[in-house]
Amino acid sequence: MPAPLHYIKRPSTQKENAPLLIMCHGYGSDENDLFSFAAELPEELFIISVRAPYQLQPYGNAWYAINFDAEQGKWSDDEQAISSRDVLAEFIDYACTTYSVNSDNVTLLGFSQGTILSYSVALTYPEKVKNITALSGYINSNIIPQKLEKENYKHLDFYCSHGSVDQVIPVDWARKSKPFLDSLNIANTYSEFSVGHGVAPQNFYEFKTWLEKRI
Repeated sequence: MPAPLHYIKRPSTQKENAPLLIMCHGYGSDENDLFSFAAELPEELFIISVRAPYQLQPYGNAWYAINFDAEQGKWSDDEQAISSRDVLAEFIDYACTTYSVNSDNVTLLGFSQGTILSYSVALTYPEKVKNITALSGYINSNIIPQKLEKENYKHLDFYCSHGSVDQVIPVDWARKSKPFLDSLNIANTYSEFSVGHGVAPQNFYEFKTWLEKRI
């Protein structure tokens, strides 16, 4: 089976049944961006960083188009987002059958648009993931199921964080994630840091510690 997405990887020190971490970059970036975290993350993790499917000009990639329209302002192409969500879910299956990883111990790590996709995959295909590290993103209700069954989500665990002065995605959007996840009885942690649209060093160490306890 061919890979649904282009990716780079760092093998685990565990020869079999390794915990799997899949990284999903933000709008206009590529698979090398979050992969810079790999050297600092636990060696037992099998890490894969994927490239979003839509190529931007002159460079960079996106999970879906963000359009700037005089009438609508900034809006997202939800049809493309749903397509990317399904491709990412298919990629999880590909990774779990291609490498010696534990399909019951899959973590998604997203930034910005990659976080929006990670939320969507977890809430649409909860059986495929366990932990979600959601950096600088929010839950787009247009790309998740309209009916959410609490029973399906009891194994999930989210680490969510945002910059309190984020100029790209308003922090108010991110703050809605905790009450939403709480309403579904989903385990979650939410933190804010006094930065813009990025990951502060203390943010990195906090989610790293959170992840170490769960893999």
